[in-house]
Amino acid sequence: MELEQGSSKNGAMQVEQVLFMNGGEGDNSYAKNSAPPREAILKAKPLLHESLFDLYSNGFPDCIRFTDMGCSSGPNAFLPTWQAIEALDTICSRLKHKPPILHAFLNDLPGNDFNTLSKSLPSFYERLKTEKRNDDFGSCFIGVVPGSLYGRLFPPCFLNLVPKELVSECGIPLLNKRDVCVAKTCLPSNVHKAYLDQFESDFTSFLNFRWEELKIGGRMILNFIGNDKHHTGVFELMGMVLNDMVYEGLIEESKLESFNYPIYYPCVEEVRQVIEREGSFNIHQLETSHISWSVGYENDNKGLEFNKHARAKNVANNIRAVSESLLANHFGSAIMDDLFHRFTIKISAHLEMGLGAHTVLFIYLIKK
Repeated sequence: MELEQGSSKNGAMQVEQVLFMNGGEGDNSYAKNSAPPREAILKAKPLLHESLFDLYSNGFPDCIRFTDMGCSSGPNAFLPTWQAIEALDTICSRLKHKPPILHAFLNDLPGNDFNTLSKSLPSFYERLKTEKRNDDFGSCFIGVVPGSLYGRLFPPCFLNLVPKELVSECGIPLLNKRDVCVAKTCLPSNVHKAYLDQFESDFTSFLNFRWEELKIGGRMILNFIGNDKHHTGVFELMGMVLNDMVYEGLIEESKLESFNYPIYYPCVEEVRQVIEREGSFNIHQLETSHISWSVGYENDNKGLEFNKHARAKNVANNIRAVSESLLANHFGSAIMDDLFHRFTIKISAHLEMGLGAHTVLFIYLIKK
């Protein structure tokens, strides 16, 4: 995307208009290709349970307002809400209290497939009625809130708990030439600084807005991809593929030089520094974990010999589901099948070397 230095506000609006997960339930949809985010949500479950126990046992509120930011659509969309219901059910049984009403808000950018999401609501409520009918669980109300999580979404002091995934939506100055993200091949030091400055600005804004919306003592559980400097990022491989296509004359060099993924993967200390400098939250817990790029394929084929092409195709489909909208908007939809075929081959070679893992940061914050 062609964004000039100093245009982060306009860049953010442009990205908001074209960034969305692939909708529907087809082969390239996010609904069918979202195993790594699901694994991250499952790994964050203990933090969610702990935060709800702390929140509920400190006053026994009649209603808890909960928002999942970056919900997308498909089977992951309701998973944090269901985890919250199960956690509250367990907590209230232990404390011998009637469960509170849960008011859940599902947030994502306006381009998200909210139609598919809304169509899934009746089956979610039916599951709740069937599985919790004997547990005297309180009512659960779910609403959708389209909008950027880098702006205000709720009234002041409105929310109790915010679990979310985090990415940057704003523009990056065009310093990166033919690298599409912060890569090991990035030579100018100002490339890393440009991405880091944007991340710090975005994350600070996010913390400011959530501080306004959360009640005193409200909780946030964050999970997002980080950087431990030991793992090659999957988008670096995409950059290699795009460069190959430039050499073959399939993509104009100027097109590649004007494209950057609006994503920065921070290390633990960069995240800690922003939180402490912004000053609105106490860090209760900050930890990392690793999730295989092909976790969905591996879970579906436990005990079987892996088919290296099918495994790589699974990874490529996961990335296609989350990035095709950006790539097609910039390079055109006509090359997408060829691009992701080449990407699959590149991933296969990487996995054959025993590589391929996301570093995921898990953070539990409490509003001061």
